[in-house]
Amino acid sequence: MNPLRLIQSCFRSILRNRMRSLLTSLGIIIGVGSVIVMLAIGEGAQKAIEARIAAMGTNLIQVTRMGGGHFRRAGGTVHLHLTRQDAQVVRYESSFAMAVSGIVQRNLSVTGGGHANSTTVMGVEPDFFFIRSWNIDEGFFFGEEDMLYRNRVAVMGATPATRFFGGENPVGQMIRIGKDNFTVIGLLERKGAGPAGNDQDDVIMVPLDTALTRIWNTRNLNAIAISVVDRRFMQAAQTETELILRDAHRLNAMDTPSFEILNSDALIEMATETSRTLTGLLAAIAGVSLLVGGIGIMNIMLVSVTERTREIGIRMAVGARKRDILFQFLAESVFLSLMGGIIGIGLAFLICEILGVFGIPTSVNPLVVTAAALFACFIGIFFGFYPARKAASLYPIDALRYE
Repeated sequence: MNPLRLIQSCFRSILRNRMRSLLTSLGIIIGVGSVIVMLAIGEGAQKAIEARIAAMGTNLIQVTRMGGGHFRRAGGTVHLHLTRQDAQVVRYESSFAMAVSGIVQRNLSVTGGGHANSTTVMGVEPDFFFIRSWNIDEGFFFGEEDMLYRNRVAVMGATPATRFFGGENPVGQMIRIGKDNFTVIGLLERKGAGPAGNDQDDVIMVPLDTALTRIWNTRNLNAIAISVVDRRFMQAAQTETELILRDAHRLNAMDTPSFEILNSDALIEMATETSRTLTGLLAAIAGVSLLVGGIGIMNIMLVSVTERTREIGIRMAVGARKRDILFQFLAESVFLSLMGGIIGIGLAFLICEILGVFGIPTSVNPLVVTAAALFACFIGIFFGFYPARKAASLYPIDALRYE
């Protein structure tokens, strides 16, 4: 049969029963649309998580405290805290560290602009702003001189700045942290939510030595942040950092360290694996509707073969070959499925746009769209082949006698 005539015949047969054709394609529409939307949500969430982790810092390695205290053994005392000295040892001995900062942080009551509220106060070193890719919006960062003289200066995040001073510029204003007054010398640019959904802008940073001596009177740190010179050396830097700290804490190979070392690559990989697993599960569930849609197409095509038995007999009587009948019904099945796929793709894009308005990140992958369209065609071929073969196998005389 001429391809053009075959397409015309398909259109006539489908348009003859418009509503039935649309309802037949509904399963494919829902299936294709659901798969694309689920994968788009998963990929959008993955990219959002990667962006948030990347915003945490440049090639970041973070050492966090898991315990505390000390014990004695032959050869000296084993310390289980992270201390200011640990950060200095890592800075001086690490081959891969480009910047190192000790971190101490707690929630404290802060007073400013006539308001009091609990805010995260962090004691950090000047390198911390580079490590975590913080930019200044107003004013400037504190420096080594502020560290040396333990100056009472602070750099404020956008959230407490709004909370304490409204829309005013907080630079030059006084705030009270604990029992000491601090001068705000800088306002940080907004960073938004962190990987765990926390507000990264709800923070006030002061020089590390000022925090350790004037606010908390301690030498223990909560964490040490390290920026590695190149992403290729992340694993090597992590291993080296553990060896340096084990030596500094006098830990032998059998001792369990009281600190944990994580790098941003590991966090991204862990988040990506979790996201892929959930996305794959949701896409598999959505894909079931594609199979249901395929079964619906096969069912309707079988009904169509029964209804058009006499038409098939007439076609055969005037010279149509078995393969012509086979291709005609197979083409109708593929067209129904492909039509559902195209509508499903359009619906998926519309839903993704609506989700974006509500702040849900989505990312439609062109390869997924192409694969969905091809799979819709495959569904049409697979589930349409049996009805088409049944139509082609009819005997002309029996078909002409059918009422």
